[in-house]
Amino acid sequence: MSSFRLYRIVKTFLNYGLDELLPKNTLPWYVKFARLSVFWIRNKHKNQPLALRFRLAIESLGPVFIKFGQMLSTRRDLLPEDFAHELAMLQDRVPAFDGEQAKQIIVQAIGQQTFDELFSNFELQPLASASIAQVHTADLSLDGTDKQVVIKVLRPKIEKVINADIQVMALFAKILSRWLPDGKRLRPKEVVAEYKKTILDELDLNREAANAIQLQRNFSQGREFDHIIYVPEIYSQYSTKNVLVMERIYGIGVGEVDKLHDLGVDMKLLAERGVEVFFTQVFRDSFFHADMHPGNVFVDATNPEDPTWIAIDCGIVGTLNREDKRYLAENFVAFFNRDYRKVAQLHVDSGWVPAGTSVDEFEFAIRTVCEPIFNKPLAEISFGQVLVNLFNTARRFNMEVQPQLVLLQKTLLYIEGLGRQLYPQLDLWQTAKPFLENWVKEQMGVKAVFSKIKENLPFWNEKLPEIPDLVYDYLKTGKESQQQQLQVLKALQQQQHVQHQKTIRTILLATAIIVITILFT
Repeated sequence: MSSFRLYRIVKTFLNYGLDELLPKNTLPWYVKFARLSVFWIRNKHKNQPLALRFRLAIESLGPVFIKFGQMLSTRRDLLPEDFAHELAMLQDRVPAFDGEQAKQIIVQAIGQQTFDELFSNFELQPLASASIAQVHTADLSLDGTDKQVVIKVLRPKIEKVINADIQVMALFAKILSRWLPDGKRLRPKEVVAEYKKTILDELDLNREAANAIQLQRNFSQGREFDHIIYVPEIYSQYSTKNVLVMERIYGIGVGEVDKLHDLGVDMKLLAERGVEVFFTQVFRDSFFHADMHPGNVFVDATNPEDPTWIAIDCGIVGTLNREDKRYLAENFVAFFNRDYRKVAQLHVDSGWVPAGTSVDEFEFAIRTVCEPIFNKPLAEISFGQVLVNLFNTARRFNMEVQPQLVLLQKTLLYIEGLGRQLYPQLDLWQTAKPFLENWVKEQMGVKAVFSKIKENLPFWNEKLPEIPDLVYDYLKTGKESQQQQLQVLKALQQQQHVQHQKTIRTILLATAIIVITILFT
């Protein structure tokens, strides 16, 4: 299956003429020879623009490649305008499958009787179609009222297609890890394994429902930032592994910047709130939406001066353990304070670079890359060049890719891309710095001690009545142990005394024998 899929990928690229993207003058001879070896695969779309061909090729290869295109679409600073425009169409305009087939999948999942009794006005024409699923609108009769909902349906046989793509990616990763000079540092096999786990999790809509409910609870009433993000209600009682029923929301796509401007939305506030939402999810909750491309993010502009983010499609979420979270927060704060020495030391302490790395040299290298970007708005920062320089720095110091941070890195790309689209003058550093500094204080200050005590209080309450017995047992056990040790010591002393007496007697006997022998002689 993987060999056939690999052939199809290469054939698709050549059929759309994407070999034109390769720099012909610098290609090694074996690549040129490989292209000549498949001379019968010609470009069948010569009359179409290269950007359109690129999007069509990715679209035809299925969900794994479509998601890659979605991520690229947020990086307008790295792509020509025509490529960015074409890839933006991958967000929610992927070709749909038949609506009748979608309806049959829903009926099989929840039952014909339930569907007929509770759902009405089901729209066969999908509202949106994405790489893994598509959504249809309907009305749900619940508690005597009709609620507008959307029903998400997985594409038929999608798991088989994804597994084939993952096999091809694993094959490429195996080759890269063995033959690429940076193979060990980049850890492609581990990255592919992490991506496989992530995308297969996305195929279980029960998991997506649970993620959405968790995210909604994290930003529920009474908690900080609850007014700046909204997560639609999930009707989990009617959801299954391949069908998800959720509240229909009416918002403006975050990519519709002109429409947001026309409505008078406070773009600066909206961008700053987006940064706050991201860092809150990562560092406060350690549970973050990891698929925040423009097709999954909307804006409630009912009050343009107080806009609210709306997040959907929680199929991919990321989590961080306590150590990674602490190292990341300290790294961010050190970056914001331009304390490159601490950044270098943190990388060594965390094991992200080899233990023998020269902290002085690493500090200087980080300073060279990062210093030019401070105190500049996003519009004036060449992040493409920064990424290239960081990659070269990482290669120089054998910095290994951290698979557990892949989702976070991808989400950071999305956030930065959205920020650039909404408000290019956003000062990312000044927006995030106060939040992270407060978080570090909460985690490492006096407040953190009281929080730890409060967290462990139920355990201590349970053990408190047992403390006298535990102390008594400890003292009793200690006393008994001391007595046992004294008895063993006395026994050893007695044994040594007996052995000493035997030795003396043996020596005296041997001496007597020697004396008698001499006298006899």
